[in-house]
Amino acid sequence: MKMLKYAWQSGPKQRSRWLWHLSNQIWKRSYSSKIRNIGILAHIDAGKTTTTERMLFYAGKTRALGEVHRGNTVTDYLTQERERGITICSSAVTFPWNDHRINLLDTPGHIDFTMEVEQSLYAVDGVVVVLDGTAGVEAQTVTVWSQADKHKLPRLIFVNKMDRPDADFEKCVSDLKDKLETQPVCLQYPVKNEDGVLAINDVITLERLSWQQKDLGRSYRNVKLEPSDDLRVLQEKRNELIDQLSGLDDELADVVISTESFDNVDNALIERALRRATSQQKVVPVLLGSAYKNVGIQRLMDAVNAYLPAPEERNQIYDCFGTEVAGKVFKIVHDKQRGPLTLVRILRGEIKRGMRLISARGQAEVVSKLYEPLADEYREVGAVQSGDVVICAGLKSTVTGDLLTSSQSALKNAQKRYKQSLGDTASKAEEDDELDESAELFAIDPQIPDAVYFCSIEPPSVSSQTAMEQALKQLQREDPSLRVSYDSVTGQTVLGGMGELHMDIIKSRILSEYKIDVDLGPLQIAYKETIEAPALTTLSVEKEIAGSKQSVSITLEVVKNQAELFR
Repeated sequence: MKMLKYAWQSGPKQRSRWLWHLSNQIWKRSYSSKIRNIGILAHIDAGKTTTTERMLFYAGKTRALGEVHRGNTVTDYLTQERERGITICSSAVTFPWNDHRINLLDTPGHIDFTMEVEQSLYAVDGVVVVLDGTAGVEAQTVTVWSQADKHKLPRLIFVNKMDRPDADFEKCVSDLKDKLETQPVCLQYPVKNEDGVLAINDVITLERLSWQQKDLGRSYRNVKLEPSDDLRVLQEKRNELIDQLSGLDDELADVVISTESFDNVDNALIERALRRATSQQKVVPVLLGSAYKNVGIQRLMDAVNAYLPAPEERNQIYDCFGTEVAGKVFKIVHDKQRGPLTLVRILRGEIKRGMRLISARGQAEVVSKLYEPLADEYREVGAVQSGDVVICAGLKSTVTGDLLTSSQSALKNAQKRYKQSLGDTASKAEEDDELDESAELFAIDPQIPDAVYFCSIEPPSVSSQTAMEQALKQLQREDPSLRVSYDSVTGQTVLGGMGELHMDIIKSRILSEYKIDVDLGPLQIAYKETIEAPALTTLSVEKEIAGSKQSVSITLEVVKNQAELFR
């Protein structure tokens, strides 16, 4: 304010400059508040890619509905993905919805590609977890939920495949409580007519939503329920929702207490309370539908805009950069025409075409072009603001996990400001959390899980050795969980990966993308052994030495806790 007062008193020229700067900052904040960066997570075959495909279609980004079984979806663009009908690499897409901009990352559901999920979560502010309505919470659902917990991400649940006769919504909600130990709040309930056609009862608005299949689900009707048993049950569910939220949100609690009635609480107040509770990870809103049958997708996108946080509401740790550029590299892909393309989440500042960037490792590079992401399609742009996701071309040395900024001095100043802010932390626990975040913020090397499967890889001929090594180098840059090493004893190149499918996909990609028909040796698993139960034994030895009797007694105890193994 002092600077603004000084500028105002300095004359009309300085005043107009400051007004322009202020209006520009307000515009940037307004732009950022309309962005949603989300990831879509699930167990394999729960319907992530189909859900993403419907979002793109209803947002007007595509003209036809792609299907996984037909191999024509936008986000599954690799040959191996379309042949197998599974997502292997995470893909970024951008689309508009109701005056908002949604940047969505479609992630793999197979455990072999968990690293792809981990990388993607650095770039998002919230996630949509898709459940198979016939299976509930599955093994990989638990894994991705734990990853979202690690990144402290707000979540929405979308119970998919609710059109199927064996779908069980109540079981899915029960699984969320029992297996994930979370607090779900159901915003919708399924209802089917005598023909088995799925419709949705909305708890907040007390409406029934039914989708028109003549236009592929583009339009739907919302009709207020007439007085009936269905309406009475839904009103009870609404009251339960208000009661649950009022225990978590002060504004809603004040209204409930002052009016002494749940009936006088308007929908907007419920939605605001739900947004705050979701952003603080106190509750998880649950929605439902059927992506394949084109039911419920528009309301899911509405929920993303309404309940998941904007970029400015998270990542306050990056405030230490001020107006300087701060961007996190979360994925690298290689394009035949454009070369290496780096996907960056812009956390602070603005990245422009031709800009010089420096990584935390000290590498300086120039951004030759900027693209808006749409899987393997690209639209060139001139500049991208804070809070958005962008594809940078021309970065040749950058690796996944790198922190990019405008200069080395900007990085040092950010570190200095961050250390100063640590002195103002309220408690030791908060300080420990801040130090953990700091280590992650300024880390140079990403945390990569140990390889589980190993095998040798051989080129078809000596002349292909160099080409194979180059292909492996590019694939390793795209996928940090792929380990490549040289065994000097056997003279072989050894691959390490996360599973049998992972290794098979690498071989297939080398053949389809680099035209090298490599041979993989037999797979070896990195087994680790441990004891089944603690054991204690004593060994005594007696021996006569130079006419004198000597004895030694040794007691050995083996326990499961490694910290006590050699006590």
